[in-house]
Amino acid sequence: MLVDSHCHLNFPELLKELPAIKQTMRDNQVGHALCISVTLDDFPQVLALAESNDNFFASVGVHPDYENISEPTVDELLRLADHSKIIAIGETGLDYFRLTGDLEWQRNRFRTHIQAAVVSGKPLVIHTRNAAEDTLRIMREEGADKVGGVMHCFTENLAVAEQAMELGFYISISGIVTFKNAATVKDVAKAIPLDRLLIETDSPYLAPMPHRGKTNQPGFVRYVAQEIADLRKVSLECIGQASTANFFRLFKHAHACS
Repeated sequence: MLVDSHCHLNFPELLKELPAIKQTMRDNQVGHALCISVTLDDFPQVLALAESNDNFFASVGVHPDYENISEPTVDELLRLADHSKIIAIGETGLDYFRLTGDLEWQRNRFRTHIQAAVVSGKPLVIHTRNAAEDTLRIMREEGADKVGGVMHCFTENLAVAEQAMELGFYISISGIVTFKNAATVKDVAKAIPLDRLLIETDSPYLAPMPHRGKTNQPGFVRYVAQEIADLRKVSLECIGQASTANFFRLFKHAHACS
C-alpha cells in the first residue's frame, strides 16, 4: 500500500473529479493522502476533505508564494491545528524563484510556522526553492529539529538533503524523478537512506511519466515509487512498505484517525 504524502485535492481541477480520483487511488493501491493547505482561506475546504474521507489527512499553513495576505500568527495556527485530522503544519518555507526583492516577510512567516509546529508537536511540511541556505539556517535557528518534518518535492542536491536529515527531516520525492533530465533528483532518490524516504504527487502539478503534462492525482504516486524502485534496484513493494511506514512514523497523529 502506498501513501501520497503531499497533494492539493481541494484545487478545482481535482475536487470536481474526486470520485474518479478515489477510484484511481484504489486501482493503484494508494491507501492514504495528505491534503495540503496553502492559505488560511482555503483551509476549511482542505479540512472538510479530511473530515469526510477516512483515508485523507490535512495540514494547516500558508505557502511562501502568497503575498499581500493576512499573516498567520502562532496562536492562529495552533488553534486551527487542534484537530485530530490535522497532522502537519505547512506548507511553509522559502521560495526565491517565483518572488524577488525584500523577502523578509517570507522568512518571518516561515519562523511563525516552525514555532507553531514546535508547540503543537505536529511536523512541518517544508517547501524550498532557490533558498536552501536560508531555509536550513532558519530551521536551525528556530529549532525545527525538535519536531521534524518533510522537505517536500525535493529538488536540491544530496548535500542539502543530508543537512535536512541531520535535523530529523524526511525527503519526499515527486514525479520529477521520472523526468529524463532530473539527474540531481534521481541521484538523491538513489542515495538517501530508505528510512528517510517519502513519496508524493504534489498534484495537480508535476504528473510523472507517462502522464507528464496532464493533471496529476494521488493515484499516480505509484509511478514515483516504481521509478525509485528501478533506480535503487529493489521491488515496488519495498519502496511502498518503506515510504508508508515512514509516513506514519513521521506523522504520528495520523495513527489515531487511520
